[in-house]
Amino acid sequence: MDRKKELKQLYKESKPEAGIYQIKNIRNGKLFIGSTLNLKTLNGKQFELESGSSTNKTLQNEWSTFGKEAFSIEVLEVLKRKEEGYFDAKHALKKLEEKWLNELKPYGEKGYNKEKLQ
Repeated sequence: MDRKKELKQLYKESKPEAGIYQIKNIRNGKLFIGSTLNLKTLNGKQFELESGSSTNKTLQNEWSTFGKEAFSIEVLEVLKRKEEGYFDAKHALKKLEEKWLNELKPYGEKGYNKEKLQ
């Protein structure tokens, strides 16, 4: 029983890893770039697509058409947290996502993201 309590405490103390991920259509090369404060939730993203409940309709339609075998999901970068001082993880994650969106440009024919108007 002590081991169970110890594991529970370790889980509570561990901070989830935040980061940037991509969902790639292997057949046509289209990308979706996203961010999450907890990378463990990527299984939930896949479940959303499998159950047909993704809010990204274009990605959902192609997932339904090609099947999950045509897609890969991978972490592109884990957010490095500052050890000392104030650290706004949400803001840092947004900046990191912008970096990847600017680099990969997953818009229109190249992807499933929608360009944000400046």
